[in-house]
Amino acid sequence: MENITIKTTINAPIEKVWKYFTEPEFIKQWNNASPDWHTPAASNDLTVGGKFSYTMAAKDDSFSFDFEGIYDDVQENKLISYTIADGRKVEVIFETNDDMVEITETFEAENQNPIEMQRGGWQAILDNFKKLVESSK
Repeated sequence: MENITIKTTINAPIEKVWKYFTEPEFIKQWNNASPDWHTPAASNDLTVGGKFSYTMAAKDDSFSFDFEGIYDDVQENKLISYTIADGRKVEVIFETNDDMVEITETFEAENQNPIEMQRGGWQAILDNFKKLVESSK
């Protein structure tokens, strides 16, 4: 199985980046790959063995699905790794450098969509996250 890696650097302190990445009220604001999608519901038990579930839906209600999984490792302000419901592994590394945080996300590709499409979708979500964190006070 091929791994895909995406990155972004966020101009904000790690405490804010971590909070926005993990708390459902913020997840609902950034977790979409395009403006015609949204996340109407999110739950997150950020503990090893804990479960998360984000409902991703088209704004016109034509389609929705739950993106969910179980946490394998959680190291506050440093690392989150989890297994998606379909068995694929994801690792998110948070590296702090002064008041900047680099996020590196690596995930196992699925077989239904082209690699570039998967990379583009996940990167778009990460870019939304960066935009929200940097634009909010």
